[in-house]
Amino acid sequence: MNDFLLVFRNDVALSQTQMSPDQMQALMSTWQNWIGGIAAPNKLVSPGTRLAPAGKVLATNNVITDGPFVEIKEAIGGYIIVKAENIDEATTLSEGCPILHVGGTVEIRMIIPMN
Repeated sequence: MNDFLLVFRNDVALSQTQMSPDQMQALMSTWQNWIGGIAAPNKLVSPGTRLAPAGKVLATNNVITDGPFVEIKEAIGGYIIVKAENIDEATTLSEGCPILHVGGTVEIRMIIPMN
């Protein structure tokens, strides 16, 4: 088994949209159900977390800029870590991700241990 990082990307404008408490609860319920479906067969390594839409970028020579940038259409909204036999299985686990229903994407990357 390998660990895979599922990175959730969505439209920057969408990530800054205000939702009512009821809409937020419905959205969270959808995410919890999807992640629960991955956890049930013991495929969830880490439930990850949501990420704030704004941040900073540190580059060479300690150059610091605000991010994400206006010219970038997509922002990383969050991530989870799953375990799967291969990238095809990890991709299958990604199907049904709630971000896909609002025009977002899931990036699937194998985690390579640093030892």
